[in-house]
Amino acid sequence: MTLAPIRLNKNEDRRLRAGHVWIFSNEIDVARTPLSGFEAGQPVAIEDSSGHVLGSGYVNPHALICARLVSRDPQYVLDQSLITHRLNVALSLRERLFAAPYYRLAFGDSDGLPGLVVDRYGEVCVVQITTAGMERLKNEIVAALEKVIRPRAILWRNDASVRALEELPSYVEPALGEVPETIRLEENGTLFDVPLAGGQKTGWFYDQRMNHARAQAYARGLRVLDVFSYLGGFGVQAAHAGAEAVVCIDSSQKAADHIRANAELNGVGAKVSVVVDDAFEALRRLRTERERFDVVILDPPAFVKRKKDVKEGTEAYRRINQMAMQVLAKDGLLISCSCSYHLEREVLRDLLLKNSRHLDRFMALIEEGHQAPDHPVHPAIAETAYLKAFFARVLPS
Repeated sequence: MTLAPIRLNKNEDRRLRAGHVWIFSNEIDVARTPLSGFEAGQPVAIEDSSGHVLGSGYVNPHALICARLVSRDPQYVLDQSLITHRLNVALSLRERLFAAPYYRLAFGDSDGLPGLVVDRYGEVCVVQITTAGMERLKNEIVAALEKVIRPRAILWRNDASVRALEELPSYVEPALGEVPETIRLEENGTLFDVPLAGGQKTGWFYDQRMNHARAQAYARGLRVLDVFSYLGGFGVQAAHAGAEAVVCIDSSQKAADHIRANAELNGVGAKVSVVVDDAFEALRRLRTERERFDVVILDPPAFVKRKKDVKEGTEAYRRINQMAMQVLAKDGLLISCSCSYHLEREVLRDLLLKNSRHLDRFMALIEEGHQAPDHPVHPAIAETAYLKAFFARVLPS
């Protein structure tokens, strides 16, 4: 295939040569290769300012990240064959890591598949596309998945807000077979029934797998509060691991119903209670009622979704963590998570320290958590390292 070229401005190839794969619209030499001449998602050859080909990729003239490098060998373009190869490479890692087929099979740029996320639930896949280049290859993605893992059903969860940046429509629909309303998975020895089309994002948060497991070790025999619980990933696993009692907080009645069902599924229904309320309001009420917990877990949604939200979002993290410390027992453990890429790890750590000092408590960090290894980090793309978790012991001063 002969690809139309896009040419970079002088010196704009340095980041690509250093390992990055994104190209921004202001890095294109629009005099030589006008962006108006391309369709959204069109495959292209990427050239430096002198015309040397750096590799193949695809372009979207409507997006700020207007092109993505797919292969540094220009003879390979993003097609069914390359998607199949990259999925096979991704699968080989997951099969080394996990005994059962429940994991994130493809994590975008980190697996050489920019704009594509695939979560595997045994014989069912939930697929999320976030770029126009991948949107053009929906049939090829389905065919590649059929060749690599032969799923009986595939669901498109193409309703992420980031699709608007690529001028893509939002929809949730089956791509293959009959997609069940819920799917059962096992994580760290605990069973969960997970809603697929009606759940958050792609259904389950596989990225927290290792942090869920570590939290179990701190919960045995203790009273646990799981805030922003969703399906009970932290709370139900804590109860199953031997926590004395667990209170889960979530603002969604639907999530609360799933938490209760998942607790019953694991024989810990009597240990787990659910509060349906706004997390801030629930924590305020628990403090007023002088409730105290040995372990408090915070796993909020991204309070900082965009750079412009940093100030307001950081304040939300400060408030929720201070409120969590206020309901901790004298010798308590706070597990504080953030999935906001724009909230730096050091900022969250310092925020926890300032909260502990404000409350006249002594804090010691015991462990730090990251995203699970089925969410590999691309070392040149900081945005792929987004999940942070601090395990902090909080004592009287």
